[in-house]
Amino acid sequence: MTAITTLPQRVTLIDIIPRSRVRDVVAVFGFALATAGAAQITIPLGFTPVPITGQTFAVLLAGGALGANRGAISQFLYLFMGAIGLPFYADGTSGWDVATGSTAGYLVGFIVAAYLVGRLAERGQDRRLGTSIPAILAGTVVIYVMGASWLAMELDIPLTAGIGEPSAIAYGVAPFLVGDFIKAILAGLLFPAAWRLSNQ
Repeated sequence: MTAITTLPQRVTLIDIIPRSRVRDVVAVFGFALATAGAAQITIPLGFTPVPITGQTFAVLLAGGALGANRGAISQFLYLFMGAIGLPFYADGTSGWDVATGSTAGYLVGFIVAAYLVGRLAERGQDRRLGTSIPAILAGTVVIYVMGASWLAMELDIPLTAGIGEPSAIAYGVAPFLVGDFIKAILAGLLFPAAWRLSNQ
């Protein structure tokens, strides 16, 4: 009987680098810091406590590149570091009040979205354009659902309402649709391109 040797499977992009604890720690911290950096790209909107930021782009990249568990841990680490006082939230804010305030649903949504996108990437959904973009959009929807649901409770407004009426969708989803769609397309394009460049 001849033994069959199988090469290590490249599950997500991080697996292009030989596996080690140092690799994983550096990658997790790196993406937590990348999310913190992207949070400083901020455009406040006067009518809503939710600003336009670059965070979601970093969150989606974290999930797709690191996989479900490491991606989620990177975003939990980001949430934790901001909550204990590091100026990592949007516009350099921090603290427990911000972590549990009106945008808390989005922050927790980052963890869930990174996990979901990472799980889809582990199943190969990030390798082709036709599946990569839908996987990224699924993560974006998770962030919207969790963010808007919390916002509705925090501001005591309905989730949806008529045109011109206050609602969580009007304050926490509608203003961000175009920008987040562009970010999702960019992230969805990056993953298949990275796989092609890696020759895996």
